Formats: sequence, C-alpha cells, structure tokens
Amino acid sequence: MQDFTIYFQLGVGHILSLDAMDHILFVTALCLRYQWADWKKVVILVTAFTIGHSITLAMSALGLLNFDRSWIEFLIPLTIAATCVNNIFQKPRQETRKLPLIYFFALFFGLIHGLAFAGEFMALEGKEGLVGHLLAFNIGIEVAQLVVVIGILLLSWLVVQLVKMPGIWWLRSASFIILVFSLLWAYQRIPNNQTTHDETVVISGGSVIAAL
Repeated sequence: MQDFTIYFQLGVGHILSLDAMDHILFVTALCLRYQWADWKKVVILVTAFTIGHSITLAMSALGLLNFDRSWIEFLIPLTIAATCVNNIFQKPRQETRKLPLIYFFALFFGLIHGLAFAGEFMALEGKEGLVGHLLAFNIGIEVAQLVVVIGILLLSWLVVQLVKMPGIWWLRSASFIILVFSLLWAYQRIPNNQTTHDETVVISGGSVIAAL
C-alpha cells in the first residue's frame, strides 16, 4: 500500500506542477475546442491519450523501448505545436465525423508523452512490483489530468458563456499563444545543441525535468 501511495503521488506530482507546464499546455490544446456539453467527446479524447502514453510507458518500464531523452524533450513541444496548428485551422462545426483528427492526435502524441513519463517513473522503479507501480503511477497521472481538464472546461465556459467570446475565436487565440510557447521550447530543446540546452535550463525553470 505504501508503494502504491508513493507511485500515485509521483504520477500526480508529475502533472500538477509548474515544472510540467509543457504537458499541461498539451492537454489544454487538446481540450480547448470543447465545452461542458461535450464531456463525452472529452472522455474519448482523454482515453485515447491515456492508451497512447500507457503503451510506451509500459514498454519503457519493461526495457522494450529506449530513446534518447534529448529527442523526447524536443518532440514534446512539437506535439503541442501540431495540436495548436490543427486548432487554429479548425472551422466552426467542422467535426461531423465520429472520430475527428484530434482523437488520433491524442493517441499518437500520447505515445511520445509516455516516453517522457517513463523518465521519472524509472528513476524510482526496481524490478519488483512493476505492474502495481505502473498502475499506481498511471492512476496518479489520470487523476491529475482530470483536474487539468476540468479547469480547462471551466475556463472555456467562462470565456465563451460569460464573456461571450465566440468559441472559434477563443480556440484560435488561445491556441496561437500556446503555439508560440511550444515553438520556443522546441527551439531551446534542439538535440545536440549545448547552447540551446543550457538556455532551456535557465529560461524554462525546470520544464526539462518535467519532460523527462
């Protein structure tokens, strides 16, 4: 039970932290187009992301995947940027298909984020109790992620319903702001570039650790 608590708290702390701002902004970009009434779509979206990151997290923990951390750091902001670009070019009432493109974004990019989660998980992991630890860590991530999603939906409701900003304007403007940050992070994290890596440590204030 003590191990479960440790890994659960590790999963929660990995998300609900300013050091995890890159992951928080990715989840934000995924959910910006949705309102409270779209909760079923949000559930599918989060489930797709969960499936993706659970696969690569488990494979990394089992020693089946091993990627250069510098490339994972670089790819994380690119997943944010791609999601934002998709949001910006989203047209009103465009999502008529049962499986919009954003769901596949969530699944595929979840695979990349799972490799990022693996870094912190493996920092504590031993050979015993692997399945239980993976479960506890994943549950912690999902609980924290749910808190982030609720916050995003609440913010969108305030902006669209109370402030009366058109939903498409809110989606595009917020996505553009996040896009700028993600491209800056991507530039700072270009692999094999010692100068930009050092800048990342100074400017991001720990976000690199969150991406490991």
